[in-house]
Amino acid sequence: MLRVAVVAGGYSDESVVSLKSCELIYASLNSEKYDKTRVRILKEGWYAEIDGEKYPINKGDFSFEKNGEKRMFDVVFNTIHGTPGEDGYLQAYFEMIGLPYNGCPFYQSALTFNKKDCIAVLSKYGIPHAKSIYINKGDQYSVAEIIDQVGLPCFVKPNRSGSSLGISKVHKREEFEAAMEKAFHEDKEVLVESFLDGTEVSVGVLNYKGKTMVLGITEIVPHTEFFDYDAKYNGLSDEITPARLTVEVEQRVREVAEKAYKCIDMSGFSRSEYIIVNGEPHFIEMNTLPGFSPASIFPQQAAHAGIALEDLMDSEIELALSRRSPWIE
Repeated sequence: MLRVAVVAGGYSDESVVSLKSCELIYASLNSEKYDKTRVRILKEGWYAEIDGEKYPINKGDFSFEKNGEKRMFDVVFNTIHGTPGEDGYLQAYFEMIGLPYNGCPFYQSALTFNKKDCIAVLSKYGIPHAKSIYINKGDQYSVAEIIDQVGLPCFVKPNRSGSSLGISKVHKREEFEAAMEKAFHEDKEVLVESFLDGTEVSVGVLNYKGKTMVLGITEIVPHTEFFDYDAKYNGLSDEITPARLTVEVEQRVREVAEKAYKCIDMSGFSRSEYIIVNGEPHFIEMNTLPGFSPASIFPQQAAHAGIALEDLMDSEIELALSRRSPWIE
């Protein structure tokens, strides 16, 4: 029986979402196939959690001791949103110790978590995106010049953050500085993007049983100003699967989403956001560890596609075990 560490937590404000994702994934892993253990990676420490008891993780080989017996894992199922689980740090660590893990490698994790860099790479492949300006904390900038370039309304967002944390939609010049302060609270790098007036969709793409597959397209209709944290997790949005698109536009979204996935050599689960303007999907961001809480979009898309969560988990673990670390003979 394969020994699986279901890893959750993280060092960011997304840890709450991660712990919810962990429970759905843990429940979806077949207990007859896998000996599964919850592992928490938190600022206060790393530990395995079994029947309410905590067992410290040895970071040298990701093992722990219980009743004097050393316990190792065969594979990791990472469910951490944000740092260090979605930005490449944990992936690089698992590579170095030779422990198989789900999802994409460390480079793709780091690239997609950095919105600016991911947009820059995908733009070279002809994938449209919103006009944007990038600002480091401490940089001198002119609000008037920025607004002149991107227009109003515009979005001010942390460059490296998830769950829509720290994002503001700015309608007036007077709101800009407060939006920058909010974004800098989440990250020292900020992206200012022009507003795209169109239909927002979330597209699940994954490597399923060895083949790239568009899992589904979900139309996002937020009750709030945009698809913010409350819209995502507190029921303040309509998430319509499948999206209400014409056959031609749906096909175009599928083509672009699959192209983006393949262009950066992605693997595992992904969920990307697009705004469709005049029939053309414009890339916003890609999440390489999409949420798996009961409110999350990716499980909804799997249900609509007729794929059981248990089968998705099996496919991910098979993918993890087939990928060998370059550091291990």
